[in-house]
Amino acid sequence: MKERIRYSKAPITEAIIDFRLNLPAETSLKDLRDLFPKIQDDYPNQEEYSIWEQQIAVGESDTIPPTQENLGYIYSTSDRKQVLIAAKNGFTFSRLAPYDRWETFRDEAQRLWNIYNSAVPVETLTRIATRYINRIDIPLPVVDLKDFLRTVPEVSPDLPQSLNGYFMQLQIPQEDIQAMVILNQAIIPPSNPDVTSILLDIDVSKESYLLLEDDFWEDLEILHTKLDLVFESCITDKVRELIE
Repeated sequence: MKERIRYSKAPITEAIIDFRLNLPAETSLKDLRDLFPKIQDDYPNQEEYSIWEQQIAVGESDTIPPTQENLGYIYSTSDRKQVLIAAKNGFTFSRLAPYDRWETFRDEAQRLWNIYNSAVPVETLTRIATRYINRIDIPLPVVDLKDFLRTVPEVSPDLPQSLNGYFMQLQIPQEDIQAMVILNQAIIPPSNPDVTSILLDIDVSKESYLLLEDDFWEDLEILHTKLDLVFESCITDKVRELIE
């Protein structure tokens, strides 16, 4: 395998490993809450993980109040830089900046997954994904985004070429590994007045996946290798000089 490039000023603001899954029907919130004593030394913060739903009744004057459903729990380290979401429909582990390296991040996710799976035995995985949310700070003045990024919006030559903002999403099938890349890119509020800040959000996922028949951690490695390739394909040497 080609050696991964490591940048001393990696622009990753959040790294994520995410599994969508099915648990036995009898799984309860107590089962997920019982994870806490097993990880409390490293993840002392516990909060409910809930979603809100709002129904709209067409033609009726009364507003239907929103409903809240508790799906599980959020566990985080004392500095809240590492977060585990243990839910009835998924397992999500994330690391906020500063990010060290994939191997450290993956190994901690695998340790927590083993604890999660021992408490609530998973029947099937329906999606596995890894994601990097990057913030690239480009020094002003920026004459042409193409000097820094190889994937940018193309503005008609009949229109003014300056941009105050943009949001672009690309969904790119990866036939070689039977996966999907979702790439989000946007101008975001700058980290300081001397730069233009660009969001480069890369998600690589694989769906319709059975847990018991395959080594999904090996497949996750393949997804991560693809994620690295996509990142390198999106930036130019000028960005590499900024983050090396």
